[in-house]
Amino acid sequence: MATTSTKTGGELGQVPAVGLRGFVSELSPWRLVTLSMLMLFVELALIRWTAANNVHLANITNFVLLASFLGIGVGFLLAGSSRNLFRLAPLSLVVLVAFVLIFPVKLVMLRGPHEFQGLSGHAPLSQWVSLPVIFVLVVVVMAGLGQAMARTFAQFKPLDAYRFDIIGSVAGIVLFSVLSFIGLPPIAWGAVVAAAFVLLLGIRQRWWQWVAIAAIVAMLLLESLSTVDVWSPYYKITTINVTSSVNGHVYHGLAVSGNNIPYQTLYSIPTLHRIEAFYFFPYRHVTASSLSNVLVIGAGTGNDVGVALSEGARHVTAVEIDPDLVQLGKEHNPEHAYQSPRVTIHIDDGRAFLQDTSQRYSLILYALPDSLTALTGQSAPVGLENYLLTTQAIQEARDHLAQGGTFVMYNYYQPFLLDRYATAIDDVFGSRPCVELGNTLSGRQQAVLTVVFNGNTPNCSSFWNAHQVTPVSDDRPFPYLPTPSIPNFYLLVVGLILAASLVVVRAAGGPFKKMARFADLFWMGAAFMLLESKNIVQFALLFGTTWYVNSLVFAGVLLSVYAAVETARHVKLPRPMLLYGALLVALAVSFVAPQASLLNLPVVLRFVAATALAFAPIFIANLVFAQRFKDVTSSTTAFGANLIGAIIGGVLEYLSLITGFRFLLVVVAVLYGLAFIFGRRHLALRS
Repeated sequence: MATTSTKTGGELGQVPAVGLRGFVSELSPWRLVTLSMLMLFVELALIRWTAANNVHLANITNFVLLASFLGIGVGFLLAGSSRNLFRLAPLSLVVLVAFVLIFPVKLVMLRGPHEFQGLSGHAPLSQWVSLPVIFVLVVVVMAGLGQAMARTFAQFKPLDAYRFDIIGSVAGIVLFSVLSFIGLPPIAWGAVVAAAFVLLLGIRQRWWQWVAIAAIVAMLLLESLSTVDVWSPYYKITTINVTSSVNGHVYHGLAVSGNNIPYQTLYSIPTLHRIEAFYFFPYRHVTASSLSNVLVIGAGTGNDVGVALSEGARHVTAVEIDPDLVQLGKEHNPEHAYQSPRVTIHIDDGRAFLQDTSQRYSLILYALPDSLTALTGQSAPVGLENYLLTTQAIQEARDHLAQGGTFVMYNYYQPFLLDRYATAIDDVFGSRPCVELGNTLSGRQQAVLTVVFNGNTPNCSSFWNAHQVTPVSDDRPFPYLPTPSIPNFYLLVVGLILAASLVVVRAAGGPFKKMARFADLFWMGAAFMLLESKNIVQFALLFGTTWYVNSLVFAGVLLSVYAAVETARHVKLPRPMLLYGALLVALAVSFVAPQASLLNLPVVLRFVAATALAFAPIFIANLVFAQRFKDVTSSTTAFGANLIGAIIGGVLEYLSLITGFRFLLVVVAVLYGLAFIFGRRHLALRS
């Protein structure tokens, strides 16, 4: 294994070689920063891009993330290997890109024996074939990048190398976020990766490396030239003209899907009356004169807004998280609802909008707000969080209703999900909702739930009267999971990932006893990954699940890490025992602080309080890490162990399906306790 060299490139500004040679030389911090940027950029791009082309990945949200950490960790363990995996990285990546494009998986219908399709309408690969292949290829790609970074990493003092790594990671997040915000297609991501490969490999690459880089760009360019796809900050949005035949009548519309999952079809008002009548059910229980101010959450391409206008709404506030869906509505909705002077559009997360507005509404519509992934038809329940559908979110909606106002939610629901939402409405409003049923698709019942605030729901022939199903809360916001449990599908996939990780790590790093001296760093990696995941979820609740909130949280985490590294480099830190004690205190404060109280604060104070609670443990945890990492004898093996530990943290995140997110802080404390126990020998040396 490579050991830490006494050579150092020093500060970025002191490096004379900033040209192509500077990027090729393993002694250059510019190379380390660029490799770190490339690694995180590729990781983020693969997470988003693979899910956009294979719906099987929708159910396992951190699948590619775990593969990335395994690959990077293996790359660090192979830093001293005679095999140069980085030279093969372009070839590995081109194989991955080709596989995903040749074997996509699309959900084409919500009923029937052939719900999924592959390329050109052919039968798709089974998820038990496509997912393992994607996992292995991601591991190989990231291992090549990780090994290149590790070899440069070893040329610097550990904390200097870690600092350059953080700088590059921040650059990767910023670059990917900017490209996503602009709405550039995958060719832009491929161009960044290709340029980085050229810089890092040098112009004297072998012919097959040039061919591989060119092939990556060509395939992504071909995908990006599609006339039916738009890449929004959240989805690959696909639009197709469709024709429907109902009772001998032919209707034309524009079908919209997100990440290969059907989402909505744009129809005119007369057509909606005939084939999607549920849009009009809520207006049976209100009068046109009462519709002074209507709020539509999940406005999408504008069908719900157009219906509200047609039913006499004098003003409609349309809230939609995805700007490209709104743009499609402006361009293609036959009712031109978004062009109406009676409509105000807000591009925002629905829960965040409710928390920050002071307006009251005569009618609030939850318009198909469930996650698209809930419609994938997979046998395993979806474990995605949805903060718009918790009891607290429905209370927030109630509090924004005018006296006698009406709350409505509709979608295609599984039976238990219909009962869960109806139970939540009953609990919040103190009265059973009116339930009106429509079509059935793939075991899901089209249903509209309506309730009047402080009043009886008029003109209702069927009030909900089924058995109660416990609603979900902000701490455990998993409405699509019938009971607090980890589904067998997840357990099987996680078990296979852990087994594969053991085999790969043993093959790359040799006997585990060689890494035993860094066991404390392994547990720190697991704890930090879990802490980071918990904080991302917390900020999603407090400020919305938008792309920029997620990007700011990622950047905030890295900046907290950077601040800790700089502190460790320039300040004499307290004894490790004191740092561990401070970390436990910070975790305890975060655990006992009532999250609901933060929601009641003004947005600026909410941000300050949330930042303090979220990033104080991260800062102190990285002081602990930096103090331990500062003098390791083999920085690549130590950092590799830390990265492999992150896989355990990613797996333990699934505990939240049972315990909720708050309890994860207890697990984090236990993991740091294990780091303390396994690092006692090193602690004794510093005491």
